[in-house]
Amino acid sequence: MSAPDAVTMDDAERDEFLGSGGVGVLSLGSGDGGTDDPPHSVPVSYGYDERETTFYFRLAVGGDSRKPPLDDRAVTFVSYDTVDGRWHSVVASGSLERTTDDDISTETLAGLDRVGIPLVDIFGRPTADVQFKFYRLVPDSLTGRKESSPDV
Repeated sequence: MSAPDAVTMDDAERDEFLGSGGVGVLSLGSGDGGTDDPPHSVPVSYGYDERETTFYFRLAVGGDSRKPPLDDRAVTFVSYDTVDGRWHSVVASGSLERTTDDDISTETLAGLDRVGIPLVDIFGRPTADVQFKFYRLVPDSLTGRKESSPDV
């Protein structure tokens, strides 16, 4: 049995797949320049602003969070799912930016109005007890792939 073929999604297909938000996996590099440490990967919810091609994240910080420092951290974000029985995935890479930085706060407010970040409870305690901060990712690289139709 051979593996299914993959094709590139165009921008409209990618934006439709991402919608205004969903869930995926955010991987943060170790930041120390070494290659021995694996990235820190966590499931996250996201908002996606197709107008600005920007992702927004509500990330748990402080307390018992095991994430490395987030400001200007190189990251890769992956969202994937099965649509009509075929796999789809989007991979975005770049650096996280704090949404409270003066130079991006106004455009961030507009972007946050256009997205819907689901609140996913993965913390084992009430989300009201978890400290969150908002970050955004304006990707340096953004690719979408999907399983091809049998007739392609």
